[in-house]
Amino acid sequence: MDSTSLVQALRAAGCVFAEEEAALLGGAARDEAHLAGLLARRVGGEPLEHVVGWAEFCGLRMEVGEGAFVPRRRTEFLVEEAVALAAPGAVVLDLCCGVGALGAAVAARFPGGVELHAADIDPAALAYARRNVAPYGGRVWEGDLYAPLPASLRGRVDVLVVNAPYVPTEEIELMPSEARDHEPLVSLDGGHDGLDIHRRVAAGALPWLAPGGHLLIETSARQCPSTAAALTAAGLATRVVTSEELYATVVIATA
Repeated sequence: MDSTSLVQALRAAGCVFAEEEAALLGGAARDEAHLAGLLARRVGGEPLEHVVGWAEFCGLRMEVGEGAFVPRRRTEFLVEEAVALAAPGAVVLDLCCGVGALGAAVAARFPGGVELHAADIDPAALAYARRNVAPYGGRVWEGDLYAPLPASLRGRVDVLVVNAPYVPTEEIELMPSEARDHEPLVSLDGGHDGLDIHRRVAAGALPWLAPGGHLLIETSARQCPSTAAALTAAGLATRVVTSEELYATVVIATA
């Protein structure tokens, strides 16, 4: 299939960046038959990142695939804020890690290395996370929030990064079909007001943070007062930072 036909097929399917997508599909394809299969998946509505097997995040290639949450560009703002608070050798924990993109991106900024841990309840996502954190010596833990973490981490976490689900249950149906139909509900559904997981993260954080340690959690402009209130109630000092460029809001809490 020539590039013109590929672009035309993608445009007809409503892909706004058809030329860029065509180049990525062509680069991922082993041969013509494989390319046709990739195109069919994309035209059928699968996220481009699932089709090609990776997502760009903070200038890195993060492995993703069918049934995994795709890291969003706005979450790069959380990474930048975390890097500013971290240091070489820091203990970094990526909670609700999905494919491990946040932790890997933070670790990548410290050539001297960090002690990286990542945890999530979704075994499918963790299959990708293990590969994404491996270059940085990261360890992966499967289970619900803090439950699977080793006791040796208690009181030692310098930087805790969290991109937990914060979409209210009733608003999931309003999300783009790429997310709604192809990403796991456990990565999207934040409960009745979107903040069920945020409250649980906040309630359990303090015993794991080192003195002066920081917790950074992505939220929305609308929800940030409630996210911050949950962290304050858990005994943490909080502040809110925003990026107009990325439409991103992060609550930073400090032990």
